[in-house]
Amino acid sequence: MFNPITIPFGAVMLHNVVKLKPGVTTEDVEMVIGEMCNTVKNTYGDDEGGFLGGQVFEYAGFVSEEGSFDPQHKSDDHIVIITYWQSFEQHEKSHADHVFKEKFDALAEYCTETWELGYNMLWQGTPED
Repeated sequence: MFNPITIPFGAVMLHNVVKLKPGVTTEDVEMVIGEMCNTVKNTYGDDEGGFLGGQVFEYAGFVSEEGSFDPQHKSDDHIVIITYWQSFEQHEKSHADHVFKEKFDALAEYCTETWELGYNMLWQGTPED
């Protein structure tokens, strides 16, 4: 469940921002997100489904002055769900499935908005030994 992931070159990455309603905390949605992510892993995690791995991050409130044009910019509390897929088409097919939609709809009850952007991998690397 908390193992490192390896992403093959050529994978697509989906970046889903989940903005929580005022008063809703990460702890309030942990179980719902866990169920949704577990459903994706167990239902679409084969060659036909195309799911390769994922990560969930909570916004920590810090902004990099070195990596930002406008380091004064702050963001509302949110959670980011990053998923990796063999193809964008497989992602879309999985998310159109009623099994996933049921879990995502449960999360949406806690949110003011969500959006999900897709990215093609251009580079990856690790430090050389």
